[in-house]
Amino acid sequence: MKARAIFACIFVVCAGLLGVAFYMEHVMGLEPCPLCWLQRFGFMGVGLVSLVAALHGPKQLGVRIYGLLLVATAGAGLGTAGRQLWLQNLPADQVPACGPSVEYMLDVLPLSEVLTTALRGTGDCAAVVWRFLGLSIPGWTAVVFTLLVLTGLIMLFHRGKAKRSIAG
Repeated sequence: MKARAIFACIFVVCAGLLGVAFYMEHVMGLEPCPLCWLQRFGFMGVGLVSLVAALHGPKQLGVRIYGLLLVATAGAGLGTAGRQLWLQNLPADQVPACGPSVEYMLDVLPLSEVLTTALRGTGDCAAVVWRFLGLSIPGWTAVVFTLLVLTGLIMLFHRGKAKRSIAG
């Protein structure tokens, strides 16, 4: 499969996952916590990198550069999903207190403080409000981000088809 098609598929997957996130929020009534928002931004970043790569149609060096960007953005998303999974598995007495909503924090706090608070996570982030096949939402996002990081690493280190020279 060509790199352009792979990047296009990744974009479609990210757009679909964001659609599911908005469905869960607006139809199912699940309020996203700060770490959920950061994971959404991770999927937006991966989707944006993949869309640009698909439109660009890069060759070998470009595929590696986009692969590196894919690893970086998906890796950041994996880190936030991992942080939320860690919070969800803390003993009840160690779970941090619940905090204000992201919208409220954006209204009253500087962006740097909003990001710091979001990365720390709150008690809201530790709540498991939905499961599918035994995994919570950040569990599933960790699976997808892991697959995206692996895809980016393959693109980064794949040598491509070796060209043979005909001598003589």
